[in-house]
Amino acid sequence: MTQKILIFTDLDGSLLDHFSYSFSPAKPLLSLFNEIGVPVIPVTSKTRAELAVLRCELDNHGPFVVENGAAVFIPENYFSSPPSGCELIDGFYRYQFSKPREYWTGLLAQQEAGFGGEFETFTRLGVEGIRASTGLTESAARQASQREFSEPVLWLGSDERKQCFIETLRETGATVLQGGRFLHVTGAGNKGKALQLLTEQFRVEYPDSALLTIAAGDSDNDVDMLQVADCAVVVRSPVHQPPEVVHQHLYLSRQTGPQGWVEGVNWFLGAADRPETVNSIEYLRTKLRSRCYG
Repeated sequence: MTQKILIFTDLDGSLLDHFSYSFSPAKPLLSLFNEIGVPVIPVTSKTRAELAVLRCELDNHGPFVVENGAAVFIPENYFSSPPSGCELIDGFYRYQFSKPREYWTGLLAQQEAGFGGEFETFTRLGVEGIRASTGLTESAARQASQREFSEPVLWLGSDERKQCFIETLRETGATVLQGGRFLHVTGAGNKGKALQLLTEQFRVEYPDSALLTIAAGDSDNDVDMLQVADCAVVVRSPVHQPPEVVHQHLYLSRQTGPQGWVEGVNWFLGAADRPETVNSIEYLRTKLRSRCYG
């Protein structure tokens, strides 16, 4: 039996550098995965509008997951048939886990009485506020503002009050996830559920292959995804402590950002001691062809 490797990855702080948003150190490995047919599936807090640009830059043409697992998008002709419950939108089959953004902005408006002045929403920040909070360009901030299923929150108060805020929202039925910079208020979906939905679809599509799922992330909002994957890469962050992940097959990178991403993925592919050079790519090319095609 051949093996089908699936790589599910967070973007900001993992495949993308936390400060520069560059993925240059991962380019050789990403090119190899495209060549061999190893899907690299973005699972991110970013919006569909942001992914439209990033997927072109990454030369990525497969499924992707937006807004912390709120929705899964699958190119129309990617699978023989889409998962049940999907809706065809703009050339993608969309599986939606969360209620629309408007529901969550309304819920947050109700919190002003108890937490006024202690938080800002993406809606109130606007494009200029998002730029100031993230360092994004104006066009990138505009894409980030185009939420469909969630609302990011910039917390301004104390850590103690933040926990109270989170608990209050959870009591109303919201899911609150801590990302690298923002709290993300959304529905019942998460990155782990999105990974499981797509993994099952790959299993249906490739019944004669053994699947191996590798997930990579750096923040608390990645934990659900990391814990349900076969292998978990925790990418070390330059700005916060690694999330706590309970997993039998866990690798915590020494390096940060895309360098740590390459380090961790290489670990599980059997190239841990080989630096990201042409030689390591040739080694992995031979190794992966053997594993994936017999």
